[in-house]
Parts: sequence; C-alpha cells; structure tokens
Amino acid sequence: MNVEIIQRFCRSLPHATENLQWGDNLCFKIGGKLFAILHLDSVPPSLSFKCAPETFAELVEREGIAPAAYVGRYKWVSLERLDILPWSELQDLVRQSHEMVAAKAKVGMPAKRKVRKSSRGGKKIRKLR
Repeated sequence: MNVEIIQRFCRSLPHATENLQWGDNLCFKIGGKLFAILHLDSVPPSLSFKCAPETFAELVEREGIAPAAYVGRYKWVSLERLDILPWSELQDLVRQSHEMVAAKAKVGMPAKRKVRKSSRGGKKIRKLR
C-alpha cells in the first residue's frame, strides 16, 4: 500500500476535499473538518484518522498504532506505517472516520423540513431550511 492509493481512496469518498497543510501533510476534509491526515514528512509516511471510542481503545493496543499527536484525546489514532493494517480494514476505518465527521459537519445529510401552521384555515406549510 502506498501514498497514492490512500490518497485516491480518501478523495473518492463523498464530498471529500484534500489540501496540503502544516508542511507536508495531506489533509482530507469534509465540510471543512478533518477526517484523515497523510503525513508525508515522516519516513515512512504515516496516517492519522478519527475513530469511535471503542475502536480507538482496540487499535492503540496494537503494535505500530498510537494515539495521534495533539488530537489523540479526540480519539484519533496514528499508524506509524501505511502497511500496519490490511487494506480492507484500513478502508473501513477511514470510511468510518469520514462518516463520523460528515455527520458532525452535517454534510451530505438531507435538509430538515420546518413545519409551521398557516394563518389560513390551520393548514400546515412545509418549508426547507
């Protein structure tokens, strides 16, 4: 597994954007919020992403996986190498990170409908927010 494969996968997720930040870190975002960081300045390259609390606890027990610097308290992990996890498992974990962040950023979610009563005969009017 290499940087290009992970980069292509992260960009393929719905509404994902990518930019270079903080030196040589490829940051993948949805709605302006990070869901994965590919650290190109480390040798070998490493990857950080957000996890569910129970997944975080399981992953940090594995060799080569640690709480991510600065954001570990928010349940982010850092893989010291890109080949620490099997590709299918890594895809699932990054997809879950994307979904958690998307839900919080409310990106790709259906618009809520606001229901209010009309002054004409009590009929309800639906209006998109």
